Amino acid sequence: MTITTTKACDICGCGVGSYYLGILPEYNKRFLGLRYQYKSLRTHLGPFGESTPLSTDETYQSAEIWGGVNVGSRFRVLAFLPYNFNSRESQSSTGHKNGLGDIAVMGYYKVFDNMGTAGERLLVQSLWLGAGLKIPTGKYEPTERLAVSESPNNFQLGTASTDFTLNAAYDIRWNDLGLNANLNYKINTENKYNYRYGNKFTSNVLVYHKFRIAHKVTVAPNLGVLYETALKDVEDGKYEVGVSGGHSLSAVAGIEMGMKGLSLGANYQDIRSQDLAGGRAYAGNRLMVHVSLPF
Repeated sequence: MTITTTKACDICGCGVGSYYLGILPEYNKRFLGLRYQYKSLRTHLGPFGESTPLSTDETYQSAEIWGGVNVGSRFRVLAFLPYNFNSRESQSSTGHKNGLGDIAVMGYYKVFDNMGTAGERLLVQSLWLGAGLKIPTGKYEPTERLAVSESPNNFQLGTASTDFTLNAAYDIRWNDLGLNANLNYKINTENKYNYRYGNKFTSNVLVYHKFRIAHKVTVAPNLGVLYETALKDVEDGKYEVGVSGGHSLSAVAGIEMGMKGLSLGANYQDIRSQDLAGGRAYAGNRLMVHVSLPF
């Protein structure tokens, strides 16, 4: 199964609790691994998106323990334990926040997994539907929101809210050439500080090809597109936050390698177009690498 899902805050792909799974490592029963993600964001832009003396460069890095387990033949559970490293720099100041992020658990049900032939070629397709839960284990500082009224409320380790996801993943493979399509919708709730991050929709399509080397190593390069859109944040149950929400479209390139007892992978997202936080923020390209052990 290939899954792409994003656990989002108000700015597409950046800030607290953002998850991009890409192509999962191959495993029969369970796997455990470590992922590293890097994202960047420029905030405090002028009314036309231009840099100003107040503009701030922010980076969001995370080292994350993640794993999955198959339960019977139709269920799969994934879990994520992130540790975040946030930093920002402007002409007048610098800042850092390091600590545990928000833990997430996702469950999937296999609707079908068919294998047949198309001519002399093997045809395999599958559909998974799922739901997830994110719990507020990361630190949220309400004073941060008060201090950055003209900037997205992104510079947090967590959202302080319990949130939910609805997910769908469809995969079809003709011999070693495959296509994967994913949909994700994240439903955010209001935290105890009367702040609610905007709900977010994510969709992507990846095309991949598996190459087998000496019957021991599988290499699967992949290319695709990723579209993300988020509603505006809401304060006190009724006031929209102008510097929030938006959408972005990215070109995606990655590679996955699998061998007995070890899987490696990398993924790069090149943002081709965006309109974030009413034009007051600009996201940079993103990188993810991982290593995992199936067992």
